[in-house]
Amino acid sequence: MFKHIITAAGLLALGTSAALAHVSLEGKEAAIGSTYKAVFRVPHGCEGEPTNVVRVRIPEGVIAVKPMPKPGWELEKVRGDYGTTYEYHGSQVSEGVTEIVWSGGNLADDEYDEFVLRGYLTPALTAGETLYFAVVQECPGGLAERWIEVPAEGQSADDLEMPAPGVAITEAAGGH
Repeated sequence: MFKHIITAAGLLALGTSAALAHVSLEGKEAAIGSTYKAVFRVPHGCEGEPTNVVRVRIPEGVIAVKPMPKPGWELEKVRGDYGTTYEYHGSQVSEGVTEIVWSGGNLADDEYDEFVLRGYLTPALTAGETLYFAVVQECPGGLAERWIEVPAEGQSADDLEMPAPGVAITEAAGGH
């Protein structure tokens, strides 16, 4: 009996660690009207294969995005139209970076790395909501990890198998 309990506890621990091994954001909160530094933590590859591409879709309401280059990785900034026009430093902005792609690198399955970008959180965002960034890891042989699931009403990210990393939006900070 004791042997079965130990085995079950070990399996439970393995299942828990696998569930926690997803792409996540370092900063868990950000204020409307601020510049947010998004640090995406990538903890593994795909089924034992290394990660060669990391794609991050920029959510609506995040503009003026600038990625941090990574040595050994190519950097692509995909541009497109925003869903609306935003005011940014006195100018009207209706298009910009909508996706960042780091490619050509080699993040082994047993290694960890961070991918960084910064962007402005527009006043169009709503305090109290969570903003989700869809992230896709691509690996050799067509393998991919798609961290794109967004919780439905009444769910949390913990309920999902492949949750998109999210940041809680807070009220605008006072001052400048």
